[in-house]
Formats: sequence, C-alpha cells, structure tokens
Amino acid sequence: MTGEVSGRLYGVGLGPGDPELITRKAARLIESADVIAFHAGVGKASNARAIAAELIPATALEEELRYPVTTGTTAHPGGYAGAMAEFYESCAARLAAHLEAGRTVVVLAEGDPLFYGSFMYLHDRLAHRFETEVVPGVPAFAAATAVLASPLVRQTDVLTVLPGTLPVPELARRLADTDGAIVMKLGRRFPGVVEALRQAGRLEHALYVERASMPAERWMRVVDVDPATVPYFSLIVVPGDSLAEDPHGRRDVVAGRAPRPERAGGAGPHPLTVVGLGPGPDRWLTPEAAEALGRVDHVVGYAPYVNRVPQREGLTRHASGNTVEVDRARLALDLARRGERVAVVSGGDAGVFGMASAVFEAAVDYPDVPVEVVPGVSAVQAVAAKAGAPVGADFAVVSLSDRLKPWPVVQKRLRAIAEADLVLAVYNPASRSRTTQVADLQKLFLEHRSPDTVVVVGRDVGRAEESLTVTTLAQLEADTIDMKCLLIVGASSTRVTAAGQVWTPRFVEGG
Repeated sequence: MTGEVSGRLYGVGLGPGDPELITRKAARLIESADVIAFHAGVGKASNARAIAAELIPATALEEELRYPVTTGTTAHPGGYAGAMAEFYESCAARLAAHLEAGRTVVVLAEGDPLFYGSFMYLHDRLAHRFETEVVPGVPAFAAATAVLASPLVRQTDVLTVLPGTLPVPELARRLADTDGAIVMKLGRRFPGVVEALRQAGRLEHALYVERASMPAERWMRVVDVDPATVPYFSLIVVPGDSLAEDPHGRRDVVAGRAPRPERAGGAGPHPLTVVGLGPGPDRWLTPEAAEALGRVDHVVGYAPYVNRVPQREGLTRHASGNTVEVDRARLALDLARRGERVAVVSGGDAGVFGMASAVFEAAVDYPDVPVEVVPGVSAVQAVAAKAGAPVGADFAVVSLSDRLKPWPVVQKRLRAIAEADLVLAVYNPASRSRTTQVADLQKLFLEHRSPDTVVVVGRDVGRAEESLTVTTLAQLEADTIDMKCLLIVGASSTRVTAAGQVWTPRFVEGG
C-alpha cells in the first residue's frame, strides 16, 4: 500500500442470496460507499446487486462489471483466458480511477469474496496499490447444508470442495478419496459430475441443491435431476457420515458413502497382485498392468501412485505415506486374506526398489495368501531409452538411500562397481535430509574413473517437465540432483554420438 491515496477498496461478501444473510458489517459498508461495483453475466442482471439493492445509497456511483464471455467460447486471440484477463485489467483500471480520486469502493460479491469469487482477480491487481479489506460472507455450500438440515462432516471427517470443471477421472478420484464433498460450478458440466460420482461410488446418496436461501430454492437427489434444468446457482453435497440420519428421518436420502456391494467369488484368501505402474505417463502402463488394476476392488499404495489409478465404481483406494511399506503390505495382505481382490501399486517396476520386496517381507506371516507380481517399465529403462542405450552392456543398479542399509555398505558396493568398470544406474540419489551422497559418489568414482566419464541425468522423464542432461563425471553438479533424478554413470567404454546420444558397446576389449 502506498499511503498516498485516501480511497479504500472493500470486497464485501453478500452470502448466498437471502438479503437477511448479509452481515452487519457488510451492510454498513454498502450503505456508506461512494462507489458500488458489481459483476454481471452476459445479457443478465447482476445477482449481487439484486441481493444488496435495498442497501445501496442513492448517492452512490455504480460500476457494472459485465463479463465479456461466460461459456468459454470467444473470438479473443488469447482465448477464454485472454478475454478474461483483459476484462479484469479493464475492471481494475476503472476502480483504480475512483480510488485515486479518494472514493471508497465496495465490490459486491455473492457468497464469500475469496471463495471462487471474481473479486479475487481485482484483489490481485489492486491490493498492493490501495488499502484493501475483505469482508467475509456466508458461502453457498453453508446455505446448501442448512437447506438439507443434515451434517456435512462429523468429528475427523475430511471435507473437500471441488469444482465441477475438473476432468471426470480426476474428479472421481478426489470424490473417492474424501469423506464429505461439495461440488460447485455445475451448469453444463453436470453430466460429467454425475459420471464422476458414479465412478467414485458416491452417486446414490449425493444431494443436489439449487438457489440455496433464495425464494426458488429446491433440493433433491442427484439421480433425480434433469441435467437440462441445472442453473449456475447450484451445487452438490456429498455427506461424509455414511450412517447419518437427518432430523426429519430421511435416512435413505441423506447419507454418505453407498455400501460396498458383496464381493463376487467364494470365501477364502484371494491372490494379492503387486503392480508396477511405470515411471509416469499412462502410455507406459502395460496392458497386463491395466488389466490387473481393472479387476481388483482395492488399490493400496503410496498416495502419488494410488492417485495414478483411475477411479471407477466399486474401487476403494488406500493411500499412505512414503516410509510405511511393510505396514502398507500388511493392510493389502489382510484384505486379500479376507477374500478381497487387491492390488498393491508401485511406481516404475514393483520389483526394482518398489513394493514387491516389501510385500514378500510381510507375506512371511501370510503363507495362505498367494502373491503375484506384474512387471512395469522401470525408471532406469525410461531414462536409458531417452538417452540412447547407455545400459546396452553389463550394468549395476544401486539406491543411494541409507534408510534400509548403512551408508558404509553403499560405499563398499559403489567402490566395487567403480573398480569393475560397470555402468551404474543410481536411484534415490538425494533427498531433503540426504544432500551430500551424490558428491560422495562423484569423489569415489573419480578415484577409479576418468574425469571425462559420461554421466546422464534424467529428471522427471516421461512427464511434461522432463529434462535430460549429458555431462561428465568431473562436471556433474552434485548439488543440483534431487529425488526426481535418476543418474547413469557410464563405463570407460560408454560413448556419445555426434547427435548427443549415449551408448555403451556390447563388447569389451582386452582379456
């Protein structure tokens, strides 16, 4: 804030529609404003102004901020995003003129100003220049749950607020992973939201509310809604407590998760499947792995890997942290012993520093549960292919993590590999708590290898942000390596082509 102007900007929340839900502070500011600004849709009157109409003083200047587009279709050269950015710049300039003149500007916002509200874009452009205050309002989902008169979440339930504009697979995954949920921004997206609810197993008890707190409010089960009638002012409530009974006894309507269907098949243990998902891109998931994931009822794994499995109806997800591999394996084995169809997922190949070994470790206590391992594309294969063929001959693979083995053991193995002149692929090279081990590896190898030894650094290979660097052992910048990287240290015979591709000959000269 500059302090050089006397104008003050307010973003004022009006609540979901009922004028009686406007806070006393919001009403006071509206009644004393010099300028009242409000957004309006294409060809529509402003709902925000209608809510606050009785409070707007006759002396106030009014600024109608009419959207140039609302459906995402526009001839603007920058597309929808470009058109909206230009619109908000124009709005900010109009309001800045009033603020520079010393006027108090109140921007009316439906619901809460910073909850999916347009005011936030004005705040981004003006708050650093002028004194600004945000006055919170009752959000639409609070009014919707009041209409239903039923708890949304209880005790330790997790509530997730989701935009219906998310892709269906992503929306389904998030719906499956939470207890209670609110889905906003429906309109034309409603059919896709319904499909996501179905895939997540949350459709049966999901509730639709439109125009909450307004005279025309109504609510019903999502399955009973005609998609052609869904307005912008609508949302979906997915209660988190599956056993909740509302005060009116609507137990069959107001509930959370649908009960799981009975598992097909007979009693007794079911084989546990361990699946390698590949390094990242969906196209690197093998058909066998996809088939295996398609026939299970439970997916167990480290959260980022579980998140890569598409949600579908009847699938339950069990995500956990990164250092509880055996506990995770026991959970999966317990489910399989009860006859559930379960897959444990792992990045890359499950048998290469993945979950397969942890499952077999835990399976010692579950001799009655068969374990099947489905291979996947490993990270070293992905990086090597991107580089050329650096592991075309004998090579070794080592993890620099010392969480499960002492660092002196790692050093002993590295020294043996360096002396044997093997190509080395390095997993888990660094982390926030392990910052010196790549430098230690570099120093150790320089005792046995030429400074010109080829080194490949692959980062996020297969993903949008991937990078591949070909350097030398002496020029390797150890402090730039992190857990997203995989290193390949070449042998003395490893070469680089004129095009920059790396390969290691299959033959070895000498006796």
